[in-house]
Amino acid sequence: MIKSNLQILLLAGLVLGAGAARAASIVVFAAASLTDSLQEIGRDYTRQSGEKVVLNFGSSSSLARQIEEGAPADVFFSADQAQMDSLAKQGLIVTETRRNRLSNSLVIVVADDSKLAIVSAKDLTQASVKRIALADPQTVPAGIYSRRYLEKLGLWPALASKVVPTDNVRAALAAVESGNVEAGMVYKTDAAISKKVKIAFAVPPGETPDILYPMAVVKASREPVAARKFLDYLNSAEAARMFEKFGFLIPK
Repeated sequence: MIKSNLQILLLAGLVLGAGAARAASIVVFAAASLTDSLQEIGRDYTRQSGEKVVLNFGSSSSLARQIEEGAPADVFFSADQAQMDSLAKQGLIVTETRRNRLSNSLVIVVADDSKLAIVSAKDLTQASVKRIALADPQTVPAGIYSRRYLEKLGLWPALASKVVPTDNVRAALAAVESGNVEAGMVYKTDAAISKKVKIAFAVPPGETPDILYPMAVVKASREPVAARKFLDYLNSAEAARMFEKFGFLIPK
């Protein structure tokens, strides 16, 4: 009987061990603006699937560079096409898994207690606005979109010297929250999660640059099957509702 019980315990241990071995850990490199939505989606997915979702947030440009340098990632979720295009040209993503999942819009934000009157982007040229926080307008998607918008209006030459570039869009938001700058330009979704800023001006939809968030499985993924399953979940109606809850737009 003792031997029989021991055999049962050993068998149960093997079964449990095999189950644990099958539980994948999916590493997702994602744009900083996706922080809150993906944290919630990742928790939901883990509860449903038992698979762990490890999230690494940053500017899309720095994340793409890390992938180029061999950093272990299973999924890349970028805030613009350029970074994904660069990885695709180098053969670093699984091309058939690429999807344009989300869109966004731009807003000008000021501190919640600010007395500044900004009713258009042109008001950023006034003398009372000395510093404007932008995600780096040379390399970071949110900053590049903002620069393109201001260039289109012919305002960039007058504003470039006021710009305080930051590592990513969340850092630009933090600069406004702290009062280190008078204004900032961020995604609408970032402004929505902060209680320390208010939207002074929202860029009209027809004037907003074409903002798209592509996602794809990384070619060097150590968990390619699990990565595809998680990408399928991100494409689901359930995930769409979560993204919309945080203010993202779902492209047709």
